[in-house]
Amino acid sequence: MIISRTPLRVSFFGGGTDIDEFSVAAPSGGLVVSAAINKYVYVTINRRFDDRIRISYSSMEDVDSVSKIQHGLVREALRLTGIESGVEITTIADIPGRGTGLGSSSSVTVGLLNAMHAFQGRKTSKEQLAEEACKIEIEIMGAPIGRQDQYAASYGGVNSIRFGRKGVSVEPMEIGNDMLAEISSNFTLVFTGMTRSASKVLAEESEDEGDKGRRMREIRDHADQAVMMFQNGDLDSLGALLNDTWIAKRGISSMITNPSIDELYGRVMSSGAKGAKLLGAGNGGFLLVYGENGLRETLQRELGPNFRIFPLEIDFSGSRIIHGTS
Repeated sequence: MIISRTPLRVSFFGGGTDIDEFSVAAPSGGLVVSAAINKYVYVTINRRFDDRIRISYSSMEDVDSVSKIQHGLVREALRLTGIESGVEITTIADIPGRGTGLGSSSSVTVGLLNAMHAFQGRKTSKEQLAEEACKIEIEIMGAPIGRQDQYAASYGGVNSIRFGRKGVSVEPMEIGNDMLAEISSNFTLVFTGMTRSASKVLAEESEDEGDKGRRMREIRDHADQAVMMFQNGDLDSLGALLNDTWIAKRGISSMITNPSIDELYGRVMSSGAKGAKLLGAGNGGFLLVYGENGLRETLQRELGPNFRIFPLEIDFSGSRIIHGTS
């Protein structure tokens, strides 16, 4: 049996500029500052006694050929890695469900590819896993998404990731132990209680393309500022910048926010947060919140026990095989 473990991610700044439509056209390309977190997707693959293919996720499939698989990511990962029959595959996650804003679909794809290559006896680089995951999600399945999630999940750590005509480059951020502890203490993830389809939100047309372009350029500028803030260890300014990027983002489409999210955002800010933004495409998932030590306990008290709240803790390993060899 092979088991892969692949982190989810938090996108601090620049989300949306990793979509080809923007990154290829913009003179400076796209830029995202993101971090892999210690919440994971696990993929297992085991050889079966017979030649059938069994897949277990939120549903269960038992088929006699790859072409009959309904789970598109599993089907295309099997095709890409050359596995044709006789396997059992399971996917489980620390934060189940799609539409959380943590890049779960791409973590599943990267984890599937890592496990399947290992099952075939092949070693893969982090770059290869990310590129193949992009190929499956964007080129083969036609999802209207960007390329940041696949690289964040594959590489791990805190990175500035650049996108443009010449491809993708990953630049790791130097994070010392003191800053790492401060990130964990001051950044908090708050679940809105809602999930959504990222593809549906991203596919929504803007009512004003000129205004959308202006907002996207502003979001790109925020990512540039964030790189400098990380390098200088200025987390207070980084946290405050979350508000600016949320204001820019929420005006791009009517589907990015809703009254419930706006109300929650207001409650978070009135509880003492210095900054907050919704993660992912919008309209559900997690809020990333910044505030001084003690805010997390205040939020839990003010929001109540039904809200899931936890610290942002970084994963530095990226996608890896944690059990088994080919």
